[in-house]
Parts: sequence; structure tokens; C-alpha cells
Amino acid sequence: MNRTRTNDRFARTRAGNPSTPQGGSRTGSQRRSGHGSRQSGPQGEFALPKTVTPALPAVEAFAQLDMPAQLLSALGHEGVTVPFPIQAATLPNSLAGRDVLGRGRTGSGKTLAFGLALLARTAGRRAEARQPLALVLVPTRELAQQVTDALTPYARSVRLRLATVVGGMSIGKQAGALRTGAEVVVATPGRLKDLIDRGDCRLDQVAVTVLDEADQMTDLGFMPQVTELLDQVRRDGQRMLFSATLDRNVDRLVRRYLTDPVVHSVDPSAGAVTTMEHHVLHVHGADKHRTTTEIAARDGRVIMFLDTKHAVDRLTEHLLNSGVRAAALHGGKSQPQRTRTLSRFKSGHVTVLVATNVAARGIHVDNLDLVVNVDPPTDHKDYLHRGGRTARAGESGSVVTLVTPNQRREMSRLMTAAGITPRTTQVRSGEAELIRITGAQAPSGIPVTITAPASERPRRSTSATSRGRRGRAGRGRTTGDEARRTAQRPPTVTPAL
Repeated sequence: MNRTRTNDRFARTRAGNPSTPQGGSRTGSQRRSGHGSRQSGPQGEFALPKTVTPALPAVEAFAQLDMPAQLLSALGHEGVTVPFPIQAATLPNSLAGRDVLGRGRTGSGKTLAFGLALLARTAGRRAEARQPLALVLVPTRELAQQVTDALTPYARSVRLRLATVVGGMSIGKQAGALRTGAEVVVATPGRLKDLIDRGDCRLDQVAVTVLDEADQMTDLGFMPQVTELLDQVRRDGQRMLFSATLDRNVDRLVRRYLTDPVVHSVDPSAGAVTTMEHHVLHVHGADKHRTTTEIAARDGRVIMFLDTKHAVDRLTEHLLNSGVRAAALHGGKSQPQRTRTLSRFKSGHVTVLVATNVAARGIHVDNLDLVVNVDPPTDHKDYLHRGGRTARAGESGSVVTLVTPNQRREMSRLMTAAGITPRTTQVRSGEAELIRITGAQAPSGIPVTITAPASERPRRSTSATSRGRRGRAGRGRTTGDEARRTAQRPPTVTPAL
């Protein structure tokens, strides 16, 4: 491989100016000269920087890329044969060490677009304790887990260790993973900052940094934490920023941290996806609850979005009592609960995921053909990201929004801002049009309880249990060790969510 000369060139671009502060921040004049002229961008988004150094051409196959043979073999083993457009365009440049600014909707292949380059450029190196070599920053726990799951088989192929650092989980275990040594860390900003403040992690050896879903990180108020973390990574390192939308907040990160980036924009919004249908269903307020229940009772899985945790819990309880296998997902749930719920939804053990916007990004479910906005979103970006859970990777799907009379004007404005012309239909529960669009049907009315599927139930030794029973019967009492084993033994059935 001939990465060294190319990488040195870009290292000199950053490190050559002694006035450049630690962390890659540049003065206003340096930023202006580094980016050249600006191209006009869509309304509401900043003008994309114009690449000064010509980008390498896109490839048609992974075999054309300068990657370790182990990674190419892992791609074949995982059934990934043809690169998505964002991968084909950015990987030749990111593998060569270039900074990258990529825009693509969720499901467009962004994870492997940055992940393969990050792994290829880290392969062969070994991290010291508490000093990772590569970093992926993401806004949510769910997205962190999805990125980790997606990259694990490829990291394993080149013998790189991954650590996931998120809130809601044991910080002690995460600190332990960093002490053992992890070349790649996938993290949410808050928890990573906590670990750094504790002395359990340092970023001064991080040579490749990725910001995934950067727009959401700024929307959630993570900008101060993100900039503080980026100021700690190697200033001569590579930065890649991927986002579904590029607004003015993201512009600050681009201007401050990316040097002459290769820019690639694909699928600017979920509304541009031709395999996705958008429906606005006008409903009467008194009939909305019953309409929602009939849609949830359809054959097949569906994600239903509501505004608040309380509303999510109430609808979930109602659906369970109506005979619909539903589960709730929101920020009030612990991380193990959220992980378990997502797993059950993906496997089909649960057919309706009732969620707040916590599920609007970072969740990939194969063959999910319907998303329902029970409560219409208040922002067009939220609409696009909720809808992005369906029609992923070339599949088809529908986004349905239930709109009461007093919401119609605001919904019309939102669709205009999103660049979408939906199909609008007046519906009532039980009507043929509702059934045609959503597959709605009457629920069974027989309450259900979601218990743990067989795959989650702990295996218990029959012989050990029999020995314990014989021992207790023979002695008429339980020893301390037996009592502790009994108390620690997990139940075989998880209570209803």
C-alpha cells in the first residue's frame, strides 16, 4: 500500500503552520484560504466547501480499493459485494488520508463509508492502555450500538479491538475496556468526556476521527462537548464528518476542523427516495385513537412515533390490552431495556415499536415497510429522520402521518420545508382506504403480555437442579451457598414491558 506519502502530505497541511493551535482550530483567514470559494446550497443548509485538491475518482468495486486483504475477504463473507454511491465516492479519498464531508440519509451506507477507511488506516497498530487510536462520535446510544455491530466483523478481521462508550451502562466496565486497550472507540460525547475527566481515557493518540450524524449532535446541544473532544485529538490526524443534513451548526464544525475536505452529497433527504411513499391521513380527533390501534394491529412490523414518553407508555399499554404485541422505546428506559426492546422488534417477537424521537436515527430494521407519525413532528428534519427508518438500502416503504383538523396548516408548512408532496386522504377507522394504505385491521381484543423469547432465557442445568432438590430434601435445610445460588438465579420469563 502507498498511503504513507499521501498521508504525510496532508499531515504537513495541518501541522506545517506553527500558529495553528492544538486540536486543529484555525484562524478566520486560514479557514477562508483553506476552503476556497463556496458553492450555493439548498435553502436552510450552508454552502458546501469547494474542494481545492482534486478528489480521487469513485470506484465500481471494493476490489479496486487500497484496503487490506482481510477487509476485502470480510466484505465478501458478510455478503457486501457492491459499494453504495457514498462508499464508492468517499472511500478512495478517505483511504488516502483525506478529510471527508459526506451527506447521505440514514440507510445510504455511511457506516461502512467511514468505517472501512478507519479500520484500514488503523490496522497493524496496537493501542496502549487508555489511549485509543481512532474515534467515532455519535449522538445516541442506539446509533453507537449499531455502528459497533456493523463494524465488529471487519474489526475482528484485522485484529482491532472495539470499545463502546455510552451513558446508561456501567462506566466501570467501559473504563476497564479502555484500560485493556482498544484501538477504536465508538462513543457518545457525554460519556466519553466523563471517562476523560476520570483519567480513564486520553485522545492525544487518535489519528482518525469520525463525526456521524453531526447535525443531530448539534441539535441535541452537544456542540461544546464535541468541540472540546475534537480539540484533544491529534491535530495532524484525519477527520471525517458524515451527516444526513448540513445546517449552519454543522458548518461551524466543517470550517474549524476539516482541511480541504472531499465533499460528497447523496440522497439529500428522505423525501428524495423514490421507493418511499408519503401519506397524510386526515382523521377526526375522536377517531384517531381507534385508527391508530387498527394500524398497529396490521400484519407486519411498524414504528409509531409520539411526542412524549408518557404518551408512548399510554399507547403501548393500550395496544397490549387490545391484543397487539407492542413495546415502548424512549429516553426514560434503561439502556438494557432499550437494547432488549430493539432486539425483540428486529426479530419480530414484538411487532409494534412505540417510540419518541430517540428512535428516529441509528435504528436499522430489515424489511420495515411502514412508519407512522401518530403525533406529527414539529420540525421537517425530524420528519425526514423518522421516515428514514423505512425504504432503506433500496427497499420500499411508506410514511403515514395522522393529522387532525387543527394540525393541517402546520403540516402543510412542514411538508413544504421537507420538499415533499404527500398523498392526502380523509380516512376513518374500519374504512377501505385506511386498510389499503396501511394494512389496518381490527385487533383481537385479547390482552397480551410480552415475555422473553427463548433466545433470551438463561439455560439451567437439570442435573444441578435435581441435586439441589435432593440435597435440600435430605437435609431439610438450605446451605448458605445454595441460598446464594438460588437468589442469584435469573427468572426464566421477563415481565411485561
